[in-house]
Amino acid sequence: MKRLPVLVDADHGYGNALNAMRTVQEVETAGIAGMTLEDTVLPRSYGDGAVTLLSLEEGLGKVRAGLAARDDPSFCIVARTSAVNVTGLADAVERTKAYTASGADALFYTGITKPAELDAIFAVATRPIILGGAEGPELSDRGFLAARGVRIALQGHQPIMAAQRAVFETLKALRDGTPPKQLQGLPDKELMPRITRDGDYRRWTKDFLGGA
Repeated sequence: MKRLPVLVDADHGYGNALNAMRTVQEVETAGIAGMTLEDTVLPRSYGDGAVTLLSLEEGLGKVRAGLAARDDPSFCIVARTSAVNVTGLADAVERTKAYTASGADALFYTGITKPAELDAIFAVATRPIILGGAEGPELSDRGFLAARGVRIALQGHQPIMAAQRAVFETLKALRDGTPPKQLQGLPDKELMPRITRDGDYRRWTKDFLGGA
């Protein structure tokens, strides 16, 4: 069985730097390969609901605490920031320098919308870069991104959104009286056994439950 590494979004570590340490320990113990640790203030403060960031010192402290908490040095701590579109590119560059110097294994950015912004980050980053939600022709070009240190480019939540629409439309059709066999968009007979690993299940049933 091929095992793929899992990277999880651990928000801001669910508290202060000590909470972030506990989060690292829990996530690593669960067998996860790595986690992001962001410098957003969460939960949002009462008021206008605007996104705000931790100070550089506090954000850096969380990254350092996370690195100190891990047992396996191969467990990846990814420092994440949305500074580009919250506090500006200059602040994002300063945070990049600090998070890189801290020993973070990778750097995650949201809010980058222009090639020049990525160029400015790449100029000071010496760690792999992850982008979230970057759009536009150049920021969608894999060669352009790879040449600037980007190793993962997330493209949004379209898969889960498409699944939600499919579930909604199927349930609506059933409510409206469509017979199950006439529903649109159902998988063919080869797909479900493949994605549910039906062959493995049948083999396990035979080996361990005495099935035919």
